[in-house]
Amino acid sequence: MTRPVTAFAPRPGSAAAIEQGDSFTPRFDADGLIPAIVTDAGTGEVLMFAWMNAEALARSIDTREAWFWSRSRKRFWRKGEESGNTLSIVDMRTDCDQDVVLLRVAIAGDGVACHTGARSCFYRRLALGSGGGDAGPRPRADRLVRGD
Repeated sequence: MTRPVTAFAPRPGSAAAIEQGDSFTPRFDADGLIPAIVTDAGTGEVLMFAWMNAEALARSIDTREAWFWSRSRKRFWRKGEESGNTLSIVDMRTDCDQDVVLLRVAIAGDGVACHTGARSCFYRRLALGSGGGDAGPRPRADRLVRGD
């Protein structure tokens, strides 16, 4: 699927224009990518993180379906194209300096966003320290814990 890329407005020179203006002027990194955080539109749960280039971002805006750029496969992919767990975009936002996008989505299919079959790609947590400085033993930083 090749289609013309939606032209985004050129980046203004001032931070105030970026932060307060009404033009979407995404800031892509040196590789031409912008981070995309995906959350459930109903619950706010963080589902996944992926990268978009200008065309994936434009496709997502135009189709209201989540498209991404695979850095490893060097190709576009529409979330759920194989599993059926597609992401329908309910709302899309950008942060203050327009270098991250947030997609609030509804999940089709089995209602899972992770290719592992988990609802969210963030299904493991890291053990944190007690927050009390050097008091007490430290948890192992190399262990992940499943679940909430």
